[in-house]
Amino acid sequence: MRARYTLLMPASRSRNTDWHKSLQQVLERRGALELAVARPESASEDGVDIIWRSQLIALHEASVEVESPQALGRTVQLKEGVKLVAAFVIGQNRFSFHTSILSGPATTAHTLSLFLALPESIERCHRHNDRFDLQGLQLPQATMWPLLEPRSVGVAERANELAFESHTRGETVSASGGEALLPNMGPSISGTLMNVGGGGVGIRIASNEAGPLSRQRIFWLRIALGKDNPVPLVVTGKLVHTHIDSMHNTYAGMAFDFSFNPEHQKTVAAQIAMYVQRAQAKQILPR
Repeated sequence: MRARYTLLMPASRSRNTDWHKSLQQVLERRGALELAVARPESASEDGVDIIWRSQLIALHEASVEVESPQALGRTVQLKEGVKLVAAFVIGQNRFSFHTSILSGPATTAHTLSLFLALPESIERCHRHNDRFDLQGLQLPQATMWPLLEPRSVGVAERANELAFESHTRGETVSASGGEALLPNMGPSISGTLMNVGGGGVGIRIASNEAGPLSRQRIFWLRIALGKDNPVPLVVTGKLVHTHIDSMHNTYAGMAFDFSFNPEHQKTVAAQIAMYVQRAQAKQILPR
């Protein structure tokens, strides 16, 4: 069963041909929308925002379908009333708009559908140095180390699991999240978490730090999830593809790899679920 979201155009709104033509181009290229829980105006600067990449499925007379965001094979649970930022790319240009989840019935017995309000307008994202401005979103920082002995991740992952368990019990944990014991790895490189997919992440890396990507395929990843989630997400990642973006950064597609410690997948899934719950709770939802 594939879960889907539907972006619904209110009946009182006439079709905006500009956004329709733009999304038609994305659809024809089998592209995706990027979705993130919108940052409240009162949100602190040290928070972070995760973007989910969701494939565009279809354009209908009054709606747009996209795949439901996924993480480790699970549907990301987004609640009615939650405000989102959506974005898409055409050529070297990125566009974004605000939307929110509306109530609506499932279209079939086998498809979970959500309805997202279409935007009043779509804005072109401005380019600032090596990045695009995405409606004020603060993307997480990611650090990658080449793994010299992949099997050495077990002890470090277990320390991370124990720190997360302490955090869920309400105990105070350090920002290092149990990283006193680390795997056997090489020098680190830094990047920005651009999106999360069903079984991995996309990380943007500056050109001057991308050298190790041509020599190494397995990395130890550390992703900071903000002050509200002090235990970082740590996981083994396998480099599956790279490409150079329009600003000459390297985009690295990393697949999560739990073959060296299958039990760690539960902790990663729980950390992502907790992040989503807290991000939504910051918004004032309608009754």
